[in-house]
Amino acid sequence: MIPVRELLYAVRDTLDQWLSLRSSDVHFDQTWTAVLVLVVVIAAAGLMLLARGLRSQKAGRTHVALPAVLPVMRSSRFSLLRHAAFLVFLLGVPFFAVALADPHTAFTREETSYPGRRIALLVDGSSSMVMKFETKSLKTPENRAFYTAVAAAEHFMKLRMNGRYHDLIALIQFGNEAYVVTPFTTDYDNIMLSIRLISSPKEWGSFNDWGTTIMQGLNQATQLFRAFDFVNAAGNAMVMFTDGRDDEKDLKGKPIQSVVDDMKKYKIPVYMIRTGFDLKEGQIPTDRLWKPIVEQTGGRFYAADSEESILKAEAEIDKLATGRIDVREYTAQRPRFDGYALVAIALWLCAGIMKLGFRTFRTFP
Repeated sequence: MIPVRELLYAVRDTLDQWLSLRSSDVHFDQTWTAVLVLVVVIAAAGLMLLARGLRSQKAGRTHVALPAVLPVMRSSRFSLLRHAAFLVFLLGVPFFAVALADPHTAFTREETSYPGRRIALLVDGSSSMVMKFETKSLKTPENRAFYTAVAAAEHFMKLRMNGRYHDLIALIQFGNEAYVVTPFTTDYDNIMLSIRLISSPKEWGSFNDWGTTIMQGLNQATQLFRAFDFVNAAGNAMVMFTDGRDDEKDLKGKPIQSVVDDMKKYKIPVYMIRTGFDLKEGQIPTDRLWKPIVEQTGGRFYAADSEESILKAEAEIDKLATGRIDVREYTAQRPRFDGYALVAIALWLCAGIMKLGFRTFRTFP
């Protein structure tokens, strides 16, 4: 079953794309097919009218007897309304004909705005993530913090996919070093596959950077935003899953404040979900280090001590991570019949509702 909300989003996107079309960019491959179909339909309608005209006019069981209409009885000035439903139906025919002619654009460049954000997902793959973390609804191969973090990242992806967002998502795994698993993309299936790959026990076992350097992950994500030229755009964010057990304040001689200043400058808030089973905020000493750092970026720090607190944090981040992103899209050849077909169907449905739902549109004058 397709949720009604998703259907409404699809209709809105289709109309937005159709309204942004320029007539000079649209080409038709099946013009004669559309003309032929219209000629056949008009001819069939004409033959039906001709057949009805040739039928015997002798009164019978199909006729209705009416009393005499006196000359003093004037017709209603609203009598023409009975034809409105038919006129609305006729209005949809040209749109259907255009859709039938196979409209398409040969090459276009579009500047499109979508609700969503550019989000870098960061997952801590260090050895300290082997610590126990019990879950129920998040499916994990073992009750370990790493598997919980990866399952939480997958759950967050599903939240965004089930919403109305068109996010650009990147996946980064870090330990002593940070690695871009998947760069920014709207291919959510690719991101989900990458998340499942790094959650494999065999894959995690081969991850050889067992230390925890949170700055390495933050710096790598910042560089990724810079590489994609997103640093001057609004709507950027980082979502980090880590146990927070790292007190490194320098990265190869670069102080942590300089990394934080870059994120503040580029308006990239960090939402850190610190995984520590049954450990409230402050019970891990490094909480006092990372909480103010994260809040400096405009983000939030979540001390997740249970599965419930992780899910609650993700729901809050999902609400906070709103906005719009501008995307430049290039298409070589793209069909454009959907907008015309949608308008035709909408007009025909409207005509049907008018005819069947209101007596005004089916009465005698």
